[in-house]
Amino acid sequence: MLRKFDVFVLGLLLTSRGVSGLSEEMQELADMLHATCVHETGARQDDIENARKGIFAEDEKFKCYIKCIMAQMACIDEDGIIDEDATIAVLPEEYRNQAEPVIKKCGTKKGSNPCENAWLTHKCYQNEAPEDYFLV
Repeated sequence: MLRKFDVFVLGLLLTSRGVSGLSEEMQELADMLHATCVHETGARQDDIENARKGIFAEDEKFKCYIKCIMAQMACIDEDGIIDEDATIAVLPEEYRNQAEPVIKKCGTKKGSNPCENAWLTHKCYQNEAPEDYFLV
């Protein structure tokens, strides 16, 4: 079940098209991940919604929210280094070809801490593919 969840969530992170036709089970799992990471980090919902539009808050809680999501999917290590191959591997097959070049190009953007690495990397994803970027 967690594997299915990982695939779904990363699909949401990289493509808004993954949202249409969600099963109840998948929506529940996405909601759980979102709630877990909001609770763990204290990130504001407005900041999460703004990121979907390409506006990334300069807030440490929001930066750690993004890291939390990636950590839940085992796509980032404790030092904030993105595992590109794991990130690509958890993508739904139909999105891999379009997302792989973006993931490879962005790599790990390095900031002052692991949360900022995740944040900078997601800013890169959004910058490279704004029409496909989505954040749970």
